Amino acid sequence: MFPDGTGPAADPAGSHFERRIRSFQPRRSRVTLGQGDALRRLWPDWGLDIDGQRVIDLDEMFGGLPVVLEIGFGMGEATARMAADDPATGILAVDVHTPGQGNLLRLAEADGLSNIRVANGDAIILLREMLPSGSLAGMRVYFPDPWPKKRHHKRRLIQPEFLTLAAERLRPGAVLHCATDWEPYAEQMLAELTAHPGFENTQRDGGYAPRPAFRPLTRFEGQGLDKGHVVHDLLFGRVREPLVS
Repeated sequence: MFPDGTGPAADPAGSHFERRIRSFQPRRSRVTLGQGDALRRLWPDWGLDIDGQRVIDLDEMFGGLPVVLEIGFGMGEATARMAADDPATGILAVDVHTPGQGNLLRLAEADGLSNIRVANGDAIILLREMLPSGSLAGMRVYFPDPWPKKRHHKRRLIQPEFLTLAAERLRPGAVLHCATDWEPYAEQMLAELTAHPGFENTQRDGGYAPRPAFRPLTRFEGQGLDKGHVVHDLLFGRVREPLVS
């Protein structure tokens, strides 16, 4: 679809890494003309294929801005809004949905947002192979796939192994912000984060947090709320003491 590096690769990591259990479903559905045009024009400068073959210099990529990693951004409307509201923070937005990647690049260009970069591929490989320790000023995981069937729970992203990797890449005091409208997954997130030595709850009561003003209410979330869904936000800070290995 995008030859010669003019857009996101179909499988950027290729066979370089073992095929672990993935927490996502690759989706390369129909790309509109506008999305395809944005990908072809902007990907060489604003896009990143997660190939796991090099370590990224975030200071160079974002001109020295503190960088928040966003894992999963859908069509990118909320990401673009957060970038516009906080131009002093860089957002490295990761997803595998090609139309969403194109739409976010289109929005970034239309709104003159220079603090967004779009990454294509497996966020675990990005964290493990391509980002230095302590390089992130924050991390956002909004509405990840809940994998509701019990036999699929092992595919959920928020697991102890992921949290250890996230803690290693976050700066002390940085916040991991999760949100979900799937009650059983929210309960698991709260339990896993509370038990992990790398994080501490920002809420004194040890529970969920009110939705912070900086997280936009998306159309998808609004539809869920209209149906009676309850959205839970979790804000956990990276502990300032080093992790004991």
